[in-house]
Amino acid sequence: MDKLVYMFDEGKSGMKETLGGKGANLAEMTRIGLPVPYGFTISTRACNAYHDSDKKVTDDLEHEVLESLHHLESVTGKKLGDVSNPLLVSVRSGSVFSMPGMMDTVLNLGMNDDTVEAIAGLTNNPRFAFDSYRRFIQMFSDVVLDVDAYFFERFLEDFREKKDYATDPELTAGDWKEVIVGYKEIVKSHTKRLFPQDPKEQLFLAIESVFDSWNNQRAIIYRTLNKIPKHLGTAVNIQSMVFGNMGDDSGTGVAFTRDPSTGESILYGEYLINAQGEDVVAGIRTPQPIQTLEENMPAVFQQFVETCNRLESHYGDMQDIEFTVERGNLFILQTRNGKRTAQSAIRIAVEMVKEGIITKQEALLRVDPEQLNQLLHRRIDESIEINQLAKGLPASPGAATGQVVFDSDDAELLAKDGKKVILVRTETTPDDIHGIVSSQAVVTSRGGMTSHAAVVARGMGKACICGCDQIRIDIKKKEFYVGDTVVHYLDTITIDGGTGEIMLGEVSMIDPQLSEEFQELLSWADDERTLGVRANADNPTDARKALEFGAGGIGLCRTEHMFMDPARVPIVQEMILAENFEDRMIALTKLLPMQQEDFSNIFEVMNGHPVTIRLLDPPLHEFLPDKEELIVEVTKLQIMDPQSKELPEKELLLRKIRQLDEFNPMLGHRGCRLGVVYPEIYMMQAKAIFYAAALQLEKGFDVTPEIMIPLVGHVNELKLMRIVVDEAAELVANETGKKVDYTVGTMIEIPRAALTADQIAEEADFFSFGTNDLTQTTFGFSRDDAESKFLQHYIDEQTLPDNPFMILDQDGVGKLIETGVNLGRKTKPALKTGICGEHGGEKSSIEFCFEKGLDYVSCSPYRVPLARLAAAQATIRSKVLIH
Repeated sequence: MDKLVYMFDEGKSGMKETLGGKGANLAEMTRIGLPVPYGFTISTRACNAYHDSDKKVTDDLEHEVLESLHHLESVTGKKLGDVSNPLLVSVRSGSVFSMPGMMDTVLNLGMNDDTVEAIAGLTNNPRFAFDSYRRFIQMFSDVVLDVDAYFFERFLEDFREKKDYATDPELTAGDWKEVIVGYKEIVKSHTKRLFPQDPKEQLFLAIESVFDSWNNQRAIIYRTLNKIPKHLGTAVNIQSMVFGNMGDDSGTGVAFTRDPSTGESILYGEYLINAQGEDVVAGIRTPQPIQTLEENMPAVFQQFVETCNRLESHYGDMQDIEFTVERGNLFILQTRNGKRTAQSAIRIAVEMVKEGIITKQEALLRVDPEQLNQLLHRRIDESIEINQLAKGLPASPGAATGQVVFDSDDAELLAKDGKKVILVRTETTPDDIHGIVSSQAVVTSRGGMTSHAAVVARGMGKACICGCDQIRIDIKKKEFYVGDTVVHYLDTITIDGGTGEIMLGEVSMIDPQLSEEFQELLSWADDERTLGVRANADNPTDARKALEFGAGGIGLCRTEHMFMDPARVPIVQEMILAENFEDRMIALTKLLPMQQEDFSNIFEVMNGHPVTIRLLDPPLHEFLPDKEELIVEVTKLQIMDPQSKELPEKELLLRKIRQLDEFNPMLGHRGCRLGVVYPEIYMMQAKAIFYAAALQLEKGFDVTPEIMIPLVGHVNELKLMRIVVDEAAELVANETGKKVDYTVGTMIEIPRAALTADQIAEEADFFSFGTNDLTQTTFGFSRDDAESKFLQHYIDEQTLPDNPFMILDQDGVGKLIETGVNLGRKTKPALKTGICGEHGGEKSSIEFCFEKGLDYVSCSPYRVPLARLAAAQATIRSKVLIH
């Protein structure tokens, strides 16, 4: 039988799959001799067994828990439920991967009407005892009995008001007794039962509740967001309680060994005197900076600094540490690798290499490529005068503009409608996770820089301001106030999470600048990676940005985007509406110099770097007016103004649109099929490319155009189009005297092309897999229809693991890519291959491309740094596997 429960001194840090991250770290800290309150961990296997057995604690688990509890009692000399020396425990979740605040916790378990009296006598501190009991009733009722904490908070607020108290520490032991009576009445009225008094019943109810919380809404959202597998389950940590609310020589806090926002190597955190653990992270009271602990408890502070240094050195990473001081004695309740911003992750990784703590390869693996996007967004323009409305704690850097909302459900709904919103709350709770996900940024009026809002926002790379006590929020009216200024629901504000400033309206922003540490880390990535990284760029601006971000060339230049310019649309429409070859050539002759200028400008920017140019791909009707709108216009003119000069012209246009109309445009007359029927279109584009290349060669620039024929499904299509390109090259060379080196390849985006790649490679110099369309044609999904109608349901119900348009479907689409590469290289061993769909900027898809031997990936310019890092990580991981 598999062991289900482990005492802290039976585990170690390498047992995260079994003990969860928290349990493994508690075991490791116990093993290395740190002051950890003793306890035991119920394994993740027990959680899965619980869910597999219809949410029942098995007999085996019950037996092991009671045995472990007995051992804990013998070590501590206390007993759960004992009226002379009672043991109190915390019951906390602990998943394999950190999920801060997403699952449930119960503190002070073991308290009842009898043990509270015993604790009052033992500590000679009745106020502490009854305060702890009321906390337990509230937390247990909220987490286990499903009585919303709001009812208890409202009761306590009314009680304070009645007694004329400003804060909780003003309440006496007698006051807390009155509150407890009120709390019990709340429980009775909502559950139709008395608050449970048997500590063992409390314990197993709490264990079940933590298991259940693995599947609560916020945990599911967080897992989906962070791609944490459902099958992992959560461990449960049962730990003897220590108390930070026993007076002014006690306290509780959270600290990071480095600044999680900037990465600076300084102790960063907060604490509260005379408070219990959840008070700091819940954001109910605004805590003190950790540095002031040195003034209040100098010996404890010194011991804590030494412990932080030891833990960071031991784990080789920045640590997020929870601690409690009980009557001058320091206890470490938890350590874990700290959540951090991208800016911080990069600085910490680079500085730890320089400090000799980790290697360059370890540093590269430390930074999540997806995080890099945080650094590539705009920030507030420092040159303009800022009209500051209020200022709070700068909890997570970044700037954001959005409309004010006060409710997470509103945030989610408005975001789905394309609105940019900023969530403003008194404090956030884990139940606000969907609102934080949907918002551009978060502002809270209470709480510190280690509160729930701050930690979650930092992990997501969202700007966040906490503890902004200048703002007063009226949830009912959906307004907040700063002095005489009123900010209403859906008013626009801008926030700077790096300075804590809130401003009215939209504020000017500027493009990002990459830090020295960022550049250094990416240079290490370039030294490691073997997979090339290019960018998708259709104009000189994007091409420059691609080079700035380290692209090795352009992997996809979509020429149809050049035709969308309003000044060109009439000429493009003239070409489409032409009734014969001669008329079409008149329009193409007008377009040629425009195309030539497009390519010339891009070649100049990309001097020497390869540029892959895809010839016209979309169906021609996309350049024409909307059919339904035109029908309405024509009908109106026929009825109201039949003599109008516009009518014949619009009727002709409508006839042409109807001729070009297609039942399924994606599978219709587009791509190389256009070139086969109208070779003059591709001839014009090819000549424009060669004229532009000849001009740049004349100027002394290096030019290496790669001409890509889209949507080839049969080798004969490519054969015909290659003849057109070769003829254009010869014509231009004879005319200009400049011979341009070029290659001709194809975009593989339908399954037949991948399955006959050995034949297609006879005519191709390179393959570029267009994974967007290859995904559509492989699944038989229209992306627009799938994403708007059923795809999210598939993902929610786990019919599909991911959106295949965002994360490459390796089993299906990936198999076609692998087949295409292998068959193509069977014909031409040196065949160059890459991908240029959106997957070219997604980390798991990049790793797949590396593993299958592709030469490069191409992605949007802003995802180039991500791709460089992901490609390096793939190389490093492959070396580890080989060895």
